[in-house]
Amino acid sequence: MIESIHRLPFNEELTLGTLSPERFTHYLAQDRLYLRRYGRALSLCAAKSPGEDAVDFFARSAHVAIAVERSMHAGLLDRLGVTERQLGEHGEMTPACQAYTDFLIAACYEQPYPVAVAAVLPCFWIYEDVGVAIAERSAAGNPYQPWIDTYSDESFADAVRKVIQLVDDAAVNATEATREAMSRAFRRSAQYEWLFWDSAYRLSGWPI
Repeated sequence: MIESIHRLPFNEELTLGTLSPERFTHYLAQDRLYLRRYGRALSLCAAKSPGEDAVDFFARSAHVAIAVERSMHAGLLDRLGVTERQLGEHGEMTPACQAYTDFLIAACYEQPYPVAVAAVLPCFWIYEDVGVAIAERSAAGNPYQPWIDTYSDESFADAVRKVIQLVDDAAVNATEATREAMSRAFRRSAQYEWLFWDSAYRLSGWPI
């Protein structure tokens, strides 16, 4: 699945720096809405965490999810010459964003801790994988370099390794049925990651 994400037109054109500002603005608007709910999902993981280490990690990650919106997004909008008003014109969640965040909130609220953390892992892991892959081939003077730098940075890689460790730790003591549920939640979130980028490229909204 990760290779199909790498091959999405959105990510290929982002690598080359040829992605249209319209498509990237659409993506940023949805990412802003996504991160607000993703922060809530991470907070639910913190509340369910069995140990202080996990509580601390997920609580801090929830804060960082909002901080990313405020700092990186603001810098990218300024770089692209997009105003907050223009961004607000994309302010309704698309079907892909709505479905993904509804799934995350439901998984983190209704399911046990191991399934909840498996559901939030793809956003960490896939973004780091894509960010590093794009950084290795990014065109000189790429207008989207701040986005690329954020997700290819070693500090983000550290966070990814930490959440992978927490998911692995949760799986060790889980029942076989719970591990299967973890796998399903991880896979569905990864599918939603594909849909999110594809939707942004197609400038998808509600059909009716």
